[in-house]
Amino acid sequence: MTHNTLPASLALKAVDIVSIDPFSQSDDGKSTSEYQLPEQLGILPVRNAVTFPGTVMPLAIGRGKSKQLVADAQKEQSIIGLVTQRNPDVDDPQVKDLYNVGTAAAILKTVKMPQGTVNIIVHGLVRFKIVSVVSTEPYIKVRIKPLERKSVMSKKLAALMVSVRNAAQKVISLSPNVPEEAAVLLENIETPSGLVDFLSANLNIPVAEKQQLLEDLDSQRCLEKISIALANQLEVLELSHKIQGEVRESIDKTQREYYLQEQLKAIQSELGKEGGKGDEISRLKDSIKKAQMPQAVEEEACRELDKLAKMHILSPEYGLVRSYLEWMCELPWNKGTKESLDISKAQRILNRDHFGLKKVKQRILEFLAVRKLNPTGKSPILCFVGPPGVGKTSLGRSIASATGRKFVRISLGGIRDEADIRGHRRTYIGALPGRILQELRKCGSNNPVFMLEELDKIGADFRGDPASALLEVLDPAQNNSFTDHYLDQPFDLTRVMFIGTANYTEPVPPALQDRMEIIELPGYTENEKLNIAKKYLVPRQIAETGLTKSKLNITDEAILTLIRSYTAEAGVRNLEREIAAICRHIATKIAKGSSAKTTITTDHLAKILGPVRYESEIAGRTATPGVVTGLAYTPFGGEILFVESASMPGEGKLVLTGQIGDIMKESAQAAFSIVKSGAEKFGIKAVKFEKCDFHIHVPAGAVPKDGPSAGIAMFTSLVSLLTGKKVRCDVAMTGEITLKGQVLPVGGLKEKILAARRAGIKTIILPYRNKKNMVEVPKEAKGGIKFVFVKTAAEVLAAAIKS
Repeated sequence: MTHNTLPASLALKAVDIVSIDPFSQSDDGKSTSEYQLPEQLGILPVRNAVTFPGTVMPLAIGRGKSKQLVADAQKEQSIIGLVTQRNPDVDDPQVKDLYNVGTAAAILKTVKMPQGTVNIIVHGLVRFKIVSVVSTEPYIKVRIKPLERKSVMSKKLAALMVSVRNAAQKVISLSPNVPEEAAVLLENIETPSGLVDFLSANLNIPVAEKQQLLEDLDSQRCLEKISIALANQLEVLELSHKIQGEVRESIDKTQREYYLQEQLKAIQSELGKEGGKGDEISRLKDSIKKAQMPQAVEEEACRELDKLAKMHILSPEYGLVRSYLEWMCELPWNKGTKESLDISKAQRILNRDHFGLKKVKQRILEFLAVRKLNPTGKSPILCFVGPPGVGKTSLGRSIASATGRKFVRISLGGIRDEADIRGHRRTYIGALPGRILQELRKCGSNNPVFMLEELDKIGADFRGDPASALLEVLDPAQNNSFTDHYLDQPFDLTRVMFIGTANYTEPVPPALQDRMEIIELPGYTENEKLNIAKKYLVPRQIAETGLTKSKLNITDEAILTLIRSYTAEAGVRNLEREIAAICRHIATKIAKGSSAKTTITTDHLAKILGPVRYESEIAGRTATPGVVTGLAYTPFGGEILFVESASMPGEGKLVLTGQIGDIMKESAQAAFSIVKSGAEKFGIKAVKFEKCDFHIHVPAGAVPKDGPSAGIAMFTSLVSLLTGKKVRCDVAMTGEITLKGQVLPVGGLKEKILAARRAGIKTIILPYRNKKNMVEVPKEAKGGIKFVFVKTAAEVLAAAIKS
């Protein structure tokens, strides 16, 4: 419990703050006391307040020692000492925690409260200084020395008193909570010391500054400090009064305008001419009825419309409410396109627009079949995952075409603000709904095919996590009441067919993946690319460049050369660019006046497109011991990578370079440990590890690489280096390795095999536990390649290293 004083204004209402104290020393040094000041005083520590002679102050007593002091003082009708604590947070203060100067005070009244505290009213008598400590139990008792404030009246001191008194009177007049008695008391104080004590007790200044005024015995110096404090307080009060006056004037003006506006409305109503605002209210009212909103939403819209009708048309909030109502009316609450669920027609459209992708097409047809048999059921959210250029977006367009729905797509790549999905609250300036409702408003249908692209490229920062905001959108069990922050009303998204796309699933949060059915679109084989080019890419580029089939023909051999030597990708986007370059070349010739039909063969490609861009470098790269061809899976499809090892004089340290991630570094450490632990078995002299440092490098150092699937490649590279035996140039491998030499399965099998085939690999070493996944790899991709399935590191060496 603390000892606190009431604020000055409250104290003035409760009791007279200042009375002319008969005990306090006058400025001529004579005492008129009716009390006898003892040599020893019990000390009552006070928090957050300073008591001055001549003041009456209420205190709340809660500490046990303080209650004992008050009880003893009442029995003996003696005086207590009030001393301010240096730190108000100390609950059991000692003498060192108190200031040296305090005020002796008489207890005028004691009131026991029901909560156990004791409220007292004390009358400050005279300031004193602590000389020595007599005892600390049951409360602090000290010897004191009274302090006298003497001052010689001079013209400067008299003028200072007049100035300070006038400033104090102005402060009292501007302070609303100070009673009139304060001004009367101020006028009746004649001595400088009394004026200092009265004003010091009531000034709004820090406790430390008040304590300095209590300790300072020079009245003139104290009055100068008080004069500065009063000037500051007066400046603040005058500014506050000025602001209040301006606010009051503004409110009066607004009320007057509102009154006149209401009169104008009444006059217009009598004349039967509502004017512009009335027409707008009627238009919005009709729009609300036509929007066919749910009942609860319509009731909210009507409430907002009533609020709008009562507003002044020039009010800033008028435009905000009107925009909100327009958004409510323009959303397709009950508008949708007629859905066609003809499975045969959908199959024809999918086959017409896309070559291959049998598994993907089958899943889409199953999806549509379930919709046909159970139109009210909750459909799963599909997510197409695959490298760029494999047709994820065009599949969405085909689905929209097959079902007769409208097609909407938004790219989520790089967005970092949750408000892009859920919108801004109406309290923000320029607030709008999120992208979901914006696109539904544009298409004017509540059942489009809605494609959310680049789910793996969503960011997050201090503005929120957009991926988390999508959890409700993509959950069939929740999106029947999707609530945008701007509308703040539930919108049913169950009729929308959401389709997500991503290059790979790792960056997509697990909770978001759980709400979607992942459908993988792996890269195309050479034969698939050839057919796609003949059926889709070449005709499209011929049309876009203004040519006709009678002017240009590209042979199959030329297209295959484009695929093998001018592009290296899982999709067909770069292939289409190369075909476009050929078409533009022919279009230029025709524009110059040539009319002959051109047939593009392999021999023409170097002249049109330049030299071959991709050549197999495996034989040259693996011609020395310590170099191994590995296989990797990236967001852009499968790739081959080379693992190189080298040794140099040293102490057996391992250095890793090539911008590889932590997981890949751990795989390298594991491979190094296996080689060291089985050196004798692999035909390696153990002394080499003590006298050499080893360096493993994965070229293309500017490209980040990570994952455990290069484990057996790193192991093979080290064994090849230390035994001096070369690795077969037509062999590539992938697999994770354990410290016991076991080979674990990896992912991205089809993409890796296609990358190996593009590079001319004849033998691929795979983990034995991946053998069951080979059924997912097309026969064409497996043709001409020997697959070796291994369980241990020894089997890898037997298949990869030349004997």
